[in-house]
Formats: sequence, C-alpha cells, structure tokens
Amino acid sequence: MHFTINIPPRTKKNCMQIVKVGPRLMILPSKAYRDYEKACEEFMPKIDPIDYPVNIKAIYYMESRRRVDLCNLHEALCDALVKYGVVADDNSKIIVSLDGSYVSYDKEHPRTEVYISEVRE
Repeated sequence: MHFTINIPPRTKKNCMQIVKVGPRLMILPSKAYRDYEKACEEFMPKIDPIDYPVNIKAIYYMESRRRVDLCNLHEALCDALVKYGVVADDNSKIIVSLDGSYVSYDKEHPRTEVYISEVRE
C-alpha cells in the first residue's frame, strides 16, 4: 500500500504544552502538531485497521534543510496512523520495522510518502 500525506511533516515533541487539570499537570502536544494530525485525516486510506506485522517506510520531504529527528517524525506518523484506523496499534507486534525511511528536502512540495508492506515471518 502506498499513499501520500500532502502537508508538511511535523514532529510531536517540539513545543509541548504543560497544562494544569485540577491538581495534576499534563503535557500536551503543541497546537501546530494537533493541527497537523487533524489535517492528516483526509490523506489516510479508508481501510480495515491493519493488525498483522508490517514494515512502514516513510519518506519525509521537509520544507527546509533544518535538522529534524527521524524518530520524532516516526512517532507523529505512527500516532496518526493509529488515530485514523490505518493500523490497529503501533506496538512492535504490528509495526515490526520502519526500514527504508529517511528525510529529504522539497521546498515546493513538502509531504510524507508512506509505504506499508506485510512482513512474513
């Protein structure tokens, strides 16, 4: 399966917000990340959630050449895949590898290209 998320990739960990809920403090993702996650919905395939071992290869085309942590981009992508029902969960029994993923640059068309393939043991 292959699909493209045609919006600039975002990480989840940058600019976290600390909010007080009653006596407890909670850490929430930034508004920029929440907006990104919401915008991802229209690009997600409408399928039954994948519940078998898969490899996810993601090519992140960034709008600038600034350094970014690949693992933080993966976290944001995997959370969106779970939220919109593409994968049942992002645990290591379902997403068994992220092989072939990398970050590239495309100022004119930032996006994430996602390739999901079944892993046979």
